Amino acid sequence: MTKDQERTDALLARLDLADRLPGARGLRDLSYDLLGAARSVVDVGCGGGRAVAELAGRGMTAVGVDVDERMLAAARARWPYADLRAGDARALPLADRSVDGYRADKVFHELAEPERALAEARRVLVPGGRAVLTGQDWDTFVIDSDDPGLTRTLVHARAGQVTAPRAARRHRALLLDAGFRKVTVEVRTQILTGPDALPLLTALARAAARSGAVDDGRAAGWIAEQRARADRDRLFAAVPVFFAAGEV
Repeated sequence: MTKDQERTDALLARLDLADRLPGARGLRDLSYDLLGAARSVVDVGCGGGRAVAELAGRGMTAVGVDVDERMLAAARARWPYADLRAGDARALPLADRSVDGYRADKVFHELAEPERALAEARRVLVPGGRAVLTGQDWDTFVIDSDDPGLTRTLVHARAGQVTAPRAARRHRALLLDAGFRKVTVEVRTQILTGPDALPLLTALARAAARSGAVDDGRAAGWIAEQRARADRDRLFAAVPVFFAAGEV
């Protein structure tokens, strides 16, 4: 297996984990609801294709676009009848004014030039079409711990590995600057209290250790504390998720 395939497999596993967390389906449903009356939707950064399948299940014509061909291969294996296409958020494989909905979930924090992506959104959307941007602010991750100072270090170290960790707080401004109208913002907080959150917290601590922000021993001790909290039903984490929507 190549390194690129390993990275894709690891990303797909993280996306699957996020999709299985408590409240995740409700968050996806809200992003679909915010598309309003849209009947044809492009899901940008579609990953494993789950949202494309769910949008189609709502009666929409859905197209999934992802830059990673290996990710698309995995998505096609899971959803063989889905319309999945290779493409970049800055150069979508769609004609001008060809869809009336645009969705990007957990995408804009990976973009160095979000303005170019929104220019593409305007190009492919019909007049009156709606765009929905969804994501977390990577600096805003609440985790109960006996060592809040170390927890802050871990959270900020993980955020430092993201291209644009504070993109979600900019979604409203980005939509307005791109010329979208009737821009709204909502926030939903995902509450995690059980052992199903442990892989997420473990990955956060290990990523911080790899960055050199903390040594392996401190990261392992923090993980052990969170595991003990889960065993005693005392684990608590909260992730605010931001939903911005606008109209062309």
